[in-house]
Amino acid sequence: MLLASVNLSPSTTALPGSAALQQLANGIAAWALVGSLIGLLFGAGMWALGANSQNSSQSVLGRRAVFASLVAAILIGAAPHLINFFFATGQKVK
Repeated sequence: MLLASVNLSPSTTALPGSAALQQLANGIAAWALVGSLIGLLFGAGMWALGANSQNSSQSVLGRRAVFASLVAAILIGAAPHLINFFFATGQKVK
């Protein structure tokens, strides 16, 4: 049995509503960045209050929130490049 050869060429203009979907993804990314900013500010406040009040568990939770917010912002910014990199890498598999 012979298998047919298939290929994949993603296009944002191939389906109706693609522009709306792209706009939705951009909006979600913006909200996620705002959430990261709020998490960073909240975590920094917890970290400062915990450090000044000798509350080590609050300080650790605040520090963790700060670093999680920073990692989230990095991932949000890098997401399109990561997706494109891995898609291009997958296209090279033969």
